[in-house]
This record gives sequence, structure tokens and C-alpha cells, in this order.
Amino acid sequence: MPERVKQPLVVPTAPNQVWSIDFMQDRLVDGRKFRLLNIIDDYNRESLAIEIDTSLPSLRVIRVLERLAAERGYPANIRCDNGPEFISHLLEEWCSHEHRRINLQFIQPGKPMQNAYIERKNGSIRRELLNAYLFNSLAEVRIIAEEWRLDYNTERPHKSLGYLSPLQYAQVKKEQLALSTPASETLIKFEAPVVDKAVESKKEIKLENSNSNWH
Repeated sequence: MPERVKQPLVVPTAPNQVWSIDFMQDRLVDGRKFRLLNIIDDYNRESLAIEIDTSLPSLRVIRVLERLAAERGYPANIRCDNGPEFISHLLEEWCSHEHRRINLQFIQPGKPMQNAYIERKNGSIRRELLNAYLFNSLAEVRIIAEEWRLDYNTERPHKSLGYLSPLQYAQVKKEQLALSTPASETLIKFEAPVVDKAVESKKEIKLENSNSNWH
């Protein structure tokens, strides 16, 4: 594995600058294990997806990323740990394709706080979802996880976002940007009048006739 260079955890200034992705794991009541793939936009901490299944290989990760990109565009960067699904050549090739040019930012092994935004979200999911319910099936997990995700995005205030929810924060920033952008100058086009040559020639003939009557 190539050496991972520590990269600072910066606050993005716009959506789709950095997405963070990570895995979690839990069990159903019957003991079967299942995994969760969490994806957030670091800009406003919006939960973009919580994908759930017994297995989530690299191709499944790519499928989820493609689905999100179709809805909101590709991110400039993806921050992740060194899990086998993330260091796979499949994900690297997908990100480096000329139509995407996504930079994969790997955190250093054993340094989860280098991916702090999604680690905080993982903690919320663990406390409020996985530890709060007993799940009998994957269908139950998916339904309740999606309800939790929507509430998290629309209703949950975040201290780091000025006590706004992720979607409220994004809307406020969008409105502030619109107000700070100077209005474009309106260009007024003056069109030359259309001249009917036949009418003009008739006017000239009448004018000549009227002049001859004066003599």
C-alpha cells in the first residue's frame, strides 16, 4: 500500500467539493451481519446515501456514487479510509476516468479523525439508529435508515452549521450568494426600422408629381 500523506480536514466552500464515505457494520436479530455505506457532502454535512446490504463490494460502491452523481453531479474529491473496497483498482479507475477526474483522498491508517465529518455522522447513526432498534430484516433497516436520513437532512440542527439543518444551511448560503452577486448589465438592442422599398418609391413618385404641380 502506498504511503498516505496527511491532508488537512478543510471546510468546503460549495457543494460537491468533497464527499466523505465510510462503512459501518451491525447484526440483525437472527445474528446475520449487514453493512452500511455512508456518504456525506462535507460542505453542509448532508447525508447523501445510506446503502445497506449483507455485502457492499467496490462495484456496489461505484453504483451508488453513479446514482448520486446523476442527481447532483460528480464531486471534485472523495475522502475515505483504506478499506479494501476503497483501495480497489476498480474505484480508482472509475474516479480517474477523463469524464470525472475525481481525486481520491485517503486518510492515514489508524487516523479516523482525518475523516471527522463522517465519523461524527457514524456516531449519530450508531446511537440513534443501530443501538436504538432491533432489526428483523434488511428491509426494516433500509426503511428506518431512510427515515432517519431524511430527518437528519431536513430537521436536525447542527452546531457547526449555525444550528441549521444541512438543507437549511445550503439554502441560506445559496440565497446569500445570490444577494452578493452583482446583477448582470442589461444590454438594450436598438433595431433599425424595416424599410419597404416599394412604399418608399411610391412616396418619391407622389412627391415628384406634387412638385410639378407648383410650376
